[in-house]
Amino acid sequence: MTQPHFRTAILLLNLGTPTAPESGPVRAYLEEFLSDPRVLDIPAPARWALLNLVILPRRPAASAEAYRKIWTPLGSPLLVEGHKLTRALRREMPNTSIELAMRYGQPSIPSVMERLMRERIDRLIVAPLYPQYSSASTGSSLERVMDLIRGEWNIPAISVLPPFYDHPAFIAAWKDIAGPLLHSFQPDHVLLSYHGLPERHVRKSDPTRGHCLVRGGCCDAITADNQYCYRAQCFSTSRALKRALELEAAKVTVCFQSRLTRDPWLTPFTDKVLEELPARGVKRLAVLCPAFVADCLETLEEIGMRARDDFRAAGGEDLMLTPSLNDHPSWVRALAQMLREI
Repeated sequence: MTQPHFRTAILLLNLGTPTAPESGPVRAYLEEFLSDPRVLDIPAPARWALLNLVILPRRPAASAEAYRKIWTPLGSPLLVEGHKLTRALRREMPNTSIELAMRYGQPSIPSVMERLMRERIDRLIVAPLYPQYSSASTGSSLERVMDLIRGEWNIPAISVLPPFYDHPAFIAAWKDIAGPLLHSFQPDHVLLSYHGLPERHVRKSDPTRGHCLVRGGCCDAITADNQYCYRAQCFSTSRALKRALELEAAKVTVCFQSRLTRDPWLTPFTDKVLEELPARGVKRLAVLCPAFVADCLETLEEIGMRARDDFRAAGGEDLMLTPSLNDHPSWVRALAQMLREI
């Protein structure tokens, strides 16, 4: 008797990137991204007005200029690093079908899902590559996958990689990458810079509506009240990294970058901290961006270029951006381990 052939597929998900560093493709990317009600979670008429009357007339040209500074011969760094990680993970897990998709842009989740469904898989592991949970990233990506999968007649068993913000393998991979660089650079101070988020997103993640950003020390530990809180998970990552890298608490600052609107966002802001540190005697600054598993616009241009210039202009001497996890062997092994644990 012929034995059935069971096949597992892994769908790696990241946020996305324009197809080219020009105003047109950047505008298309921003329109898709910022039209998502999980990203701009305001009433639809207000979202339309903010996007079409304020953001899209101005931002695409500036963003395209920033993308041109980091664009490689192979394309966007986020996508290039994503493909490299996918190939490395396939070598680490040779009997598994592994594909990369972007929530916005290409390769799109629908196109990759269609290809996977044709392979007649019996199990799908969805792996959002966002270490810390937010509805705007993890939630939106999972919602898109579920919307597509429910249209299938034969629905495979589905598993989801949970947020891995303090998973020992994730922290160990950062230690392997950052440890030697910090030892060599000998910084006066270390910034752990995370992508920013509106405060209202954090409050909406709190089922009690009385814990997050309300109680003192609300992020000191992960509890049932804040288990979906992005800020609490960032602080949990930071505590784990400080232990692993043996960093002095007084010489580490947790901060948040890339704010978009004028609404209250998580503080302190990375750019403001950068301006203040030289006055406190900090001359050599190292920056880690543990909300990103691949180098992208927010790491390479915002921190590696603009932040370095701003720090020096404020009186600092040198800023070292620690590379992201990308396809480092320690991260490939760590991700494979976490996927096998599901």
